[in-house]
Amino acid sequence: MHSSGWWRYISYDESKGKAQIDRELLWRVFGYARPHLFAVAIVLVTIVTNSLLELLPPLLYRELIDHVLPERNMTRLNWLALGLLAIPLATGLISVVNRYYSSRAGEGIIHDLRQQMYGHLQAMSLRFFTETKSGEIYSRLNNDVVGAQNAITGTIPNILTNSVTLISTLAVMISIEWRLAVLAVIVLPLFLLPARRVALILRSIRRAAMEHQSDMSNSISETLTINGALLVKTFGRQQQELARFGKANAAVRDIGVRRAQVGQWFFLGLGSASAIGTALIYWAGGYLVLQETISVGTIVAFVAYLSRLYGPITALTNVQVEFATSMVSFERVFEWLDLPIEIIDKSEAIALDKVQGRVRFDAVSFRYGGNEAQGEPAKKDAGANGPAEQDEIDDDAEPVRERLWALENVNFEMAPGELVALVGPSGAGKTTITYLLPRLYDPTEGRILLDGYDLRDVTQESLAQQIGMVTQETYLFHDTIRANLLYARPAATEDELDAACRAANIADMIARMPEGYDTVVGERGYRLSGGEKQRLAIARVILKDPQILILDEATSHLDSQSEALIQAALEPLMQGRTSLVIAHRLSTILAADKILVLDQGRLVEQGTHGELLAHGGLYAHLYETQFAIETAARDDLENRELALQEAAD
Repeated sequence: MHSSGWWRYISYDESKGKAQIDRELLWRVFGYARPHLFAVAIVLVTIVTNSLLELLPPLLYRELIDHVLPERNMTRLNWLALGLLAIPLATGLISVVNRYYSSRAGEGIIHDLRQQMYGHLQAMSLRFFTETKSGEIYSRLNNDVVGAQNAITGTIPNILTNSVTLISTLAVMISIEWRLAVLAVIVLPLFLLPARRVALILRSIRRAAMEHQSDMSNSISETLTINGALLVKTFGRQQQELARFGKANAAVRDIGVRRAQVGQWFFLGLGSASAIGTALIYWAGGYLVLQETISVGTIVAFVAYLSRLYGPITALTNVQVEFATSMVSFERVFEWLDLPIEIIDKSEAIALDKVQGRVRFDAVSFRYGGNEAQGEPAKKDAGANGPAEQDEIDDDAEPVRERLWALENVNFEMAPGELVALVGPSGAGKTTITYLLPRLYDPTEGRILLDGYDLRDVTQESLAQQIGMVTQETYLFHDTIRANLLYARPAATEDELDAACRAANIADMIARMPEGYDTVVGERGYRLSGGEKQRLAIARVILKDPQILILDEATSHLDSQSEALIQAALEPLMQGRTSLVIAHRLSTILAADKILVLDQGRLVEQGTHGELLAHGGLYAHLYETQFAIETAARDDLENRELALQEAAD
């Protein structure tokens, strides 16, 4: 979605040969550490304390070799032994404290970051989820957040530890023998030169690795779910999907091997530089000992300090690359946190208490793609302009044009308690209307009023309380029947659950299950049939008891008997409630107070069944080609039942 990616925060300066990190990003990361400053302070104190304590052993070695052994001082030897035992014990205990507080700070920061990101994504409009792969969402919430966690609990503490260790060690070495200290640091260019080349390589590898990980996550999320697995199996595409996953998996493997190879060559060079420095110290130190300028203990101490000097230098040589790549995860998380929320409550938004249910679509136009996602109204093309309503659809009346608008200049009203049926060919805009009413999207142009209030002027939470919706694809959590029902109203009693299920003709089915309401429905409810899932979804809406009902093909998966029972249950439920139904059943259409006929995103007809038939337009055509077949089938069924009854008599 954002092609600029993490490069807009982290760039590579070819002239200087180092990574450039945006200070704004660093300050933003630090903002998440503010609530955990006490733990961070403890971590810093323990790092400094340990670094100072670890400076003592080489000094004790020098004391042992230069004074204790030549003087055969047993008392001082005992104290030195105790010191060499106490120092690692003390540093170990301090490291335990360090680890505790560093993990508290790191885990706390990541908890806050993950919680904020989850809340932000929940607030995104439906548009975000239709345009974003689920695997990408999982990758950002898991892989990238874990990467950010590693930066907090690993990379940053390591940088601090190595910095303190390097500075303190170098200071002690200079105080002991400045000439050997100069020799120790004279090899520093050998550490710095490899990093100039490796910096860009490692960062580009990290970026490619994250992209390949995302591709692999997408493959997993698309094919290892119930819907994905069902599609793969029914089309016999297991081998092809295995090959597709294998390609992504191999890319992750290959990039990992390349990263390891580049890193190993890099550290081989650093190890060679460290060996050169050690050899110089032994050579020059030995010469100074032969000249009786320094003691043997001093050489031993210096060699001991070399590991504390070159180790941090090795780590810090690549610090910009390491720190920059660790910040990639933060940047990717921030990239989504910075996505604008398309649908947001105004500061003065009104919380609706109880509504009458009067709905009005006022010159509503909508398109799924385009500039309105960024808050800019999309512009209609000349070919899209036309009358809001027309008497009939003539395929030859206008030239073929690209359809940019899902809805164009739609106007209608729904009175309180009125049942309105949406009718039209596939892709006419029926589902879009049902998405706009609960404000899953905002109109690109025009407005939608509920009891005179523009939906943009009311809180989303209060609006959701007024509307009950059964979508075309029933979604159930991998949980019990009870939990799925109580999602509508957590405080509902057992009697209310029973009443809702009886009204939806699902109570008998639940009673036959060994665990009743505690039966787990499985992933997306796949342990239930399509009709059972839909009836359970209807029971969930009945339990919510909303003022406005939206039914999107709510009875499309039911057999005739179940449909009749559901219709009988919905009839009293709709009394006094405004109901908007995408109608594919003749019984629903005949019961409607008003029928809205849509075609190509335009409201072309509206009225009652009789009025629209008499008009002879698109509705009459749909009735003859679709609903008349259903009517004939029902008449035939009734005739057969009548004949059987007569034969029985």
